[in-house]
Order: sequence, then structure tokens, then C-alpha cells
Amino acid sequence: MTDTTEGGTPPIVKADDQIIIFDTTLRDGEQCPGATMTFEEKLQVAELLDDMGVDVIEAGFPIASDGDFESVAEIAKLAKHSVICALARASANDIDRAGDAIKAARRGRIHTFIGTSPLHRQHQLQLTADQVHERVISSVTRARNFTDDVEWSAMDATRTEHDYLCRVVDSAIKAGATTINIPDTVGYALPEEYYALIMMLRNRVPGMEKVIISTHCHDDLGLAVANSLAGVRAGARQIECTINGLGERAGNAALEEVVMAIRTRHDLLPHRTGVKSEMLARASKLVSAVTNFPVQYNKAIVGRNAFAHESGIHQDGVLKHVETYEIMTPESVGVGKSSLVMGKHSGRAAFKAKLKDLGYSLGDNALEDAFNRFKALADRKKHVYDEDIEALVDEGVAHMHDRIKVTALTVIAGTMGPQTATLTLEIEGQSKTVQSTGNGPVDATFNAIKMLVPHDARLDLYQVHAVTEGTDAQAEVSVRLEEEGRIVTGRSADPDTMVASARAYVAALSKLVLKRQKLAQAQHAV
Repeated sequence: MTDTTEGGTPPIVKADDQIIIFDTTLRDGEQCPGATMTFEEKLQVAELLDDMGVDVIEAGFPIASDGDFESVAEIAKLAKHSVICALARASANDIDRAGDAIKAARRGRIHTFIGTSPLHRQHQLQLTADQVHERVISSVTRARNFTDDVEWSAMDATRTEHDYLCRVVDSAIKAGATTINIPDTVGYALPEEYYALIMMLRNRVPGMEKVIISTHCHDDLGLAVANSLAGVRAGARQIECTINGLGERAGNAALEEVVMAIRTRHDLLPHRTGVKSEMLARASKLVSAVTNFPVQYNKAIVGRNAFAHESGIHQDGVLKHVETYEIMTPESVGVGKSSLVMGKHSGRAAFKAKLKDLGYSLGDNALEDAFNRFKALADRKKHVYDEDIEALVDEGVAHMHDRIKVTALTVIAGTMGPQTATLTLEIEGQSKTVQSTGNGPVDATFNAIKMLVPHDARLDLYQVHAVTEGTDAQAEVSVRLEEEGRIVTGRSADPDTMVASARAYVAALSKLVLKRQKLAQAQHAV
């Protein structure tokens, strides 16, 4: 059992007005196609979530893979404040694996679930209602052998018969569940329906007042946040959500939207969270960077345009009184007031201060490298924006340990093909140059890389977007490669799209080479 004696910490007990924020970016968010994170990236995200005051971090699904188990176990060791939760299906193997993964946590939770709707029972599980009911009891009972903090979820609860849902919820509580989650798994419910569902359970199931009711809403109809808040109005005191709304299909309720809705509309939502909202923008950028999922410009709270005003009427109003068109301050979510501050005449002290404002803390070597690249960028760009600085710092951190580096690239393009790329790479400290042709400059560049570093990886994603406006904007390029089931991603930013493309491809290839070497070492050890 999780230690609840002196020196340990008991399961969460919150005041009625406090909402528990349960972040599932590392579990449900990572299930989003293409959003897989490396072990190191998961630790980085978990550390930030822990620091920003997230109550519960669902760190992964330990039975899914050895990698998932290892990341959950390591996060459990490192977490200072958050409860570390592991997901498990209603089976003994899943629950035992989850229990092993969280055993080092200061506060650990097992989250076990099973589908309860007729669709899930009949078509996915192929079990009778009574068989599902038995598994609810056995899974919660088994999870209590590992921890006093057990969460149980009725998957597809919003499409489950009310009588049956009451029956299984009642049994989960009696078996020892301390949190009952009512998921809108397929994003089907409307807010008034979800509100009524929570109220029905509170009125009909004995013991509901003794447990924490949780929401877990998907965004298939764009209602995940609205449904989550409707659940809170009905008495739920935990919201399950993800950074940037990342998740299966259309995603989950967005953590940043939930937190700021509660903070901004305290008149109608008289609740509070423990999340430090000033870190929301930083968390959004980190998750976007490690998953290679860009945040849409008009995304609520953390989108690039969330605090931008182009309309003359809006600009006039904001200049006269900011609250005419802004219901929250940029600073409240970690966004700076101004974007055009730095230039080629800025010194190290100003650059370091700007990095601090943007949420970065770099060592001396990394700072010097970032400053040198900033000065080089400032000489090439007319305007240097906050987004430019963030992109070059993120790129430097991402490529710090790359074993393959782009040192020179010349591309000849135009209407008269074929296009040609002359490329020099530094591979394990040795410089090699080659010339290649292709159907376009990007194809020629990637062909040159393949000549210098032979591989059979398939290019699954090549994505380019401008970091800022203007013809001199930095291009931020994301590349995803797949080889024999191994998926790697790379990203880079540069005013020259071809240079950014080459560096992003090489960054992904460096990870792939490292994965090969690790696999070879493991096989040799066996």
C-alpha cells in the first residue's frame, strides 16, 4: 500500500471549492496519432507539470510497453508534488504492472477502467452486463492492494443505461474506489446532458458524497471544456484534461482553457485550482515542440493570436482601455506584452533577461550558443520577435547532442530542373560532402542526406510553417521518419527553408541512428 503514515502523504482531500486538475497529456495526449514522445521528453513535460501545480499527472499506461512502464516509474521517482497515476484495464496483469510502476511515488494512484455502454460491452469486450460488473469489482479490489488512491472509470459512460451505470458505480465505490470518473469518451454529450448525468448519479448512488467525481470529456463536437465545466456545476471536483487539448481524435478538454475559465469567470464558477496560470504558455510551447503538433494561431488562451489585435476598432479600444477587448491579461497566462524587443544591437545581458521572461533558464555554454545564433539571426532578419527567439533556443536544445550535423548546404533551384543540392555533413566528427539531384530542392537535399547516411526510413511527415510574419520569417520545419516500426521526429527553424529542412531531417536521422545502436547493443548483450 502507498505509505500514508508519518513521512508519507495521504490521498488527495480537497476543499469543496477547489478543483483537482488531472493532466493526461502523457497518456491520453500521447495516444494522439503522431504525438509519441521520447523518454526524455516525457520527463521534461512531467517536471513542468509538477512545477506548475498540476494535482495529478497520469504518466502513462505501463502495460502498453516497457518504455511506458519505465517512464511512469521514473516520473514516480522524480515527482515532488503531484500524484503520479498509472492507467490499467480491468485485468490482473494491467493492475499489477501499474502498481509496480508507481511504487516509488510519494503519492501514487491506479486508474482502472472498463467500457460500460451496450456498444462497448457487446462489440468491443464481448461480455455480458454481469461479467463487466464482476470485473469492475475485481479490478478495484485488486488495485487497492497497491494504493489507497484508486480511480475507476466507466468508459463511454454518457452512452450507458442509467440503471446499469448506477449499479457499477455503486459497486466501484463499495470495492474501494476513491475517485469515480464519468467519461464522455466519444465527445457525444451536450453540456445540459452531462450536467444531468452527474446530478442523476449524485441523487441515486449511495456514497457518491464520499468520493471525488471526475470529468473526462473529449472534443469531437467541440464541447469538451463546456461539458467539463457543466460537470463541475453538477458537483464534479476533478477535471481530466491535457495541454493544448491534445488527445485521441479531436482531443481532450484543454487544461489551459479549463484553468482560465475558472479563474476568469469566478462569478459563475466559484472555484479555484492550484495551477500556476503564468506557466500555461510555456507548457503549451513545450508540448507543441516535443510532439511536433503546432498550436493553431487562434487557439484560446495560448494561441499566437490570443492577445493580438489587428482591427482598427479593436486597437483603438485596447489603447484606451485594455479590458474593452481583453478579458484576461497576457501576463496571467505567461505571454509577454510586447513581441518586438530584441535586435542586432542587443547585448548578452538583455538577451539573458529576455530568455528569463520567456521562461528559459540556460547554462553558460547553451546561453552563449543561443546568443551567437540570435546575433546571426538578427543580422539576417529585419525584425526579431519573441517567437523567433523561442524557436532558435528550442532548436539549439533539440540539436545539442546530435551525432550528425549540417555544416554547409548550397541548393540550385528554378524552372530548369533537375534541382541540385551540395551538402556537407559532420558525421561523428568527420566532414563529408556530396552533390545530389531531385524533383525539387527539398527532394534534392534529402537525397543528398541519404547518400551520406544510407537508410531505409520512410518520410511520414514533412511540415513547414512560418514562425512570424514577413518574407524574412523563420521557417520552422518538422520531419517524422519511420523505420521498422521505430518512429522519430526532428525539427529546426531558420530563415532559409532549405537549411531548416536539412537540419530537421538530420535531427530525426540522428535519433534513428541512436535507436539502431541501442537496439544492437541490447541484442549483443543477450
